[in-house]
Amino acid sequence: MKTIYVKPSELERKWYLVDAAGQRMGRIASQVASILRGKNKPYYSPHLECGDYVIIINAEKAVMTGRKGEDKIYYRHTGYPGGIRQMTYNKALKRKPTFPMEKAIKGMLPKNRLGRKLFTNVKIYADDKHSHQSQKPEVIEILKTRS
Repeated sequence: MKTIYVKPSELERKWYLVDAAGQRMGRIASQVASILRGKNKPYYSPHLECGDYVIIINAEKAVMTGRKGEDKIYYRHTGYPGGIRQMTYNKALKRKPTFPMEKAIKGMLPKNRLGRKLFTNVKIYADDKHSHQSQKPEVIEILKTRS
């Protein structure tokens, strides 16, 4: 039996729309990362960009369970000695509403040039307005395994 490889010119790329309002951020991020990689397709190949495009709306309305709003901390470094900076989830959400969703999705993609390219295929918006109506995105529901 021969392994099937799809050429990049033969790929069918779809656009999906995800509404994050009231959904858990981790569940959204993991399923979106899977769609970006192309793992929902029968011809998935780990070294190819065979995934689809995803539009996420209402990213600032995604839910964190428990006390993660106060307890979750994002770290960055300025590049200078002693330049570590930290910010809680709530402060990050006020400063840039799409940042926590971007960080969650980027953390679930490969850490190489393929992952950087795949991250350009996701468009994240804080509210329910987006400029991709001409692509005719298909609305998908994020699965809830627990309530």
